[in-house]
Amino acid sequence: VFLAKGSATLDKLKDLCNKGKECPSMLLQLYTQAVLDITYFEENQLVDEDFPEESSLQKVKELISILSEPEDLVQELCWILFQPISILGAELLECLYWRRGALLYMYCHTAKERNEWLRESITIFRKCLHDGVHYLMKMISFRYPLQLNEDVSLQDKDTARLLSEGIFSDTHLLAMMYSGEMCYWGLQHGGEGKQESLETVDCVSNSDLSCRSQSMLLDFRETGRNMLMKYVAVCEGPLKGQGWNTATAKQMLCYFVKCQS
Repeated sequence: VFLAKGSATLDKLKDLCNKGKECPSMLLQLYTQAVLDITYFEENQLVDEDFPEESSLQKVKELISILSEPEDLVQELCWILFQPISILGAELLECLYWRRGALLYMYCHTAKERNEWLRESITIFRKCLHDGVHYLMKMISFRYPLQLNEDVSLQDKDTARLLSEGIFSDTHLLAMMYSGEMCYWGLQHGGEGKQESLETVDCVSNSDLSCRSQSMLLDFRETGRNMLMKYVAVCEGPLKGQGWNTATAKQMLCYFVKCQS
C-alpha cells in the first residue's frame, strides 16, 4: 500500500514538474511525502525480519540518509530565504524526525539483546542511541507549547494542559517514552550519566545533524529523567484512564535516581 502511495505521489510530482506550474514548496512537500511512504515500506521489512544482524545496520544508515534528504534539499535550495519548517511545515518535519528516531529505537531495541555484537560494537550502539534521542527530542520541539492566558479559551482543561506541555499527538508522547528508554539503555551500557562527546564516532548518517556540529553533548541520565518524568506526569494527569502504561517508565526513573546517588 505504501509503495503504491509513494509511486503515485512520485508520478504526480513528475507531472507537475513537467508542467512547471506548481510552486517549489508544493513540489518539495510532495517529494517528502513520497520519501515517507516508500521508506515506511522498507522499515516494516526490517522489523518483520527482526533487523538481520549482518545487514540491518547498513540498511538503517541508508534509510536515515534518505529521510534526511528532504530537509537537506530545502536547506540547499532555500536556506537564504526560508527555514525548512516554513517550506515543509511542522507536520512533515515532525514525521521525518520521528521516523528516524523511531527507526533507531527499534534497531537498538533488537541490537541490545545480541550480546556478542554489543560487546564488539558498543560504540556504534551508543552512537545510535545518541542520534535516536536527538531526532526524537528535535521532533518534539518543532511546535511551541500553547501559552495559556486570558486570550486562550479551552473548555477541556486536560486538552489545555497537554497543549501547554507541547504534546499535540500520541506520537509526541511516544517520542518522550522512546527517548527516555534509549537514555536508560545508554546508562545500562556504560553511560554513567556523564555528558559525553561522540565526535570521534563514525556517523550513522552523513547528514546527521549531530555530525555536522562535530561535537554534541548528551547526558543520558538527565535527559532520560526529564523525558520520563514528563511522560509519567501527563499519563497520570490529563491522560489518566486512557490506556497509557507508566510502570516501565517508573522503573527506569528509579534506575536514574539510583545512578545519581
